Amino acid sequence: ARVDEELNKVILIFRYLQDKDVFESFYKQHLAKRLLNQRSVSEEAERAMVSLLKAECGYQFTSKLEGMFNDMRISRDTRESYRNFKLMQQQQAIVLGESKSSGMVDIEVDVLTTGYWPSQAVPQCILPDSVKSAIERFNKFYLQKHTGRKLSWQTSTGSAELRATFGEESKLRRHDFCVSTYQMCALVLFNDSPTKTLAQIREATNIPDAELRRHLISLCTPKHRVLRKSSRGKIIASDETFTFNKDFTSKLKRVKIPLVSMKE
Repeated sequence: ARVDEELNKVILIFRYLQDKDVFESFYKQHLAKRLLNQRSVSEEAERAMVSLLKAECGYQFTSKLEGMFNDMRISRDTRESYRNFKLMQQQQAIVLGESKSSGMVDIEVDVLTTGYWPSQAVPQCILPDSVKSAIERFNKFYLQKHTGRKLSWQTSTGSAELRATFGEESKLRRHDFCVSTYQMCALVLFNDSPTKTLAQIREATNIPDAELRRHLISLCTPKHRVLRKSSRGKIIASDETFTFNKDFTSKLKRVKIPLVSMKE
């Protein structure tokens, strides 16, 4: 009941807005983040808000918002279907003595309809080969079920879980990191070499420069210093060098690395 009261207060203010299309644009962006990052407190409350907006402005105003909810429902079903498909494949491989699942990357995909969701014209970054293979497997599964469709991967969004090993051979420590897709792409480069320059990381990942700097500096903060940068401070120099910090420690086994704000 209290949620309904608060929503009605919001609608009351909404009625006085002149640029309701501007409100819709911002609301859609924030709703997308809540749905995709699973940060919504209540899906019921989210739907109630959309229903109130629909009552105020009509179906046309909320059609894309309702489409977003529908996409999330279908995506849940698709993920479940894909999990069952992979399980069946693994069982068949074991029977045939061809089990190759160890070391394979697992992915969970939200399939979103172009036009419903806020879109950004961001070029695709270069993903690690193991992730590309996982994407190819999902593509094959999905397009067999939905012929004629095309999947366009939004590599500027999403998250990843990585297991990293620190310390010396005699005493190794392992942590599971929750990072962004961009951070994942940068971190796996250090499997080949303990030190990388900014230019090398940019070339190997194709991440836009401003975003690359923001995601790298987030891996160099005092609390989450997975990488050490050659210069001090928050600014990343054009000739910056990053080194994998094998001395990293944390009380937590599972560590979430937040993105820092780059406001000067």
